[in-house]
Amino acid sequence: MKNPIVVSVTGAAGQIGYSLLPRIASGEIFGRDQPVSLRLIEIEPGMKALAGVVMELNDCAFPLLESIEATSDLDHGFDGANWALLVGSVPRKAGMERKDLLGINGKIFVGQGQAIERSAAEDIRVLVVGNPCNTNCLIAMNNARGIPSERWHAMTRLDENRAKSALAEKAGCHNRDVTRMAIWGNHSSTLYPDFENALINGEPVEKSIPDRAWLEGDFIKNVQQRGAAIIAARGLSSAASAAHAALETVMSLRKTTPSDDWHSVAVASDGSYGVEKGLICSFPIRSNGTTSEIVQGVELSEFGKAKFQQSVNELLEEKAMVSDLLPK
Repeated sequence: MKNPIVVSVTGAAGQIGYSLLPRIASGEIFGRDQPVSLRLIEIEPGMKALAGVVMELNDCAFPLLESIEATSDLDHGFDGANWALLVGSVPRKAGMERKDLLGINGKIFVGQGQAIERSAAEDIRVLVVGNPCNTNCLIAMNNARGIPSERWHAMTRLDENRAKSALAEKAGCHNRDVTRMAIWGNHSSTLYPDFENALINGEPVEKSIPDRAWLEGDFIKNVQQRGAAIIAARGLSSAASAAHAALETVMSLRKTTPSDDWHSVAVASDGSYGVEKGLICSFPIRSNGTTSEIVQGVELSEFGKAKFQQSVNELLEEKAMVSDLLPK
């Protein structure tokens, strides 16, 4: 068998972690011939619940699960990690301003970035899931400058999946028929799901959905606010769908993207589309299995440019709010 890879997961006792971990351990994400060693990281109050998660993972008797270590120590948790999935973050509570949330979570991601730089393997790749994921990723990346910026990612695949599902339902087709769906900007209520460049059965979306008012209105609004709608319906935030999107993101980054398609993930801008270099922003991405790149030459209408810029402006505002956490 191959040598095990080490996968570190923060917030491992939380809802997303609970949905995520069995699918990593089963071989679904890294391959049915790839053993995995899990490093599960929690804050001290979560260690008791994490012990129960470890018990369940052991009780599954996964053939590919080489070892499990549960810890609240960041250096131990990221020791030798080839992949780090940063899932844990403090949720926004009643009366809490966005600046408050950014400040609280920002300090968490300072420590995580520093520990990853100190302890992870040389080929470490990072996916930030915990919200606000774009700016949390920006903070962690800037506190681990010894790690190349192209190794850092924040998750917008859930937004892409939500957009595909909404278009498919409206068009009366299957979500697999929707391709080239790009999410631009921030994983927030300002994100822009680009219906103008998406395809349904290889044709422009508006051929199947000629209702432009719906596309510019309810479609975008519903994708932007889908997370809140799920909380209102089930009393809890998205967990299974978020875990699935995290797995799909890693899988897409690890394989070659079809030449006629792309996927969405937030990465450090290289200046493409006028976005400030280094800002963690969602773009259409293609991967060769080892490295990924921002798809160039995607044409945005004036409507699309305005929506995208609104989201970029929000990212710049968030960066300013956490400037004290970004080393000069």
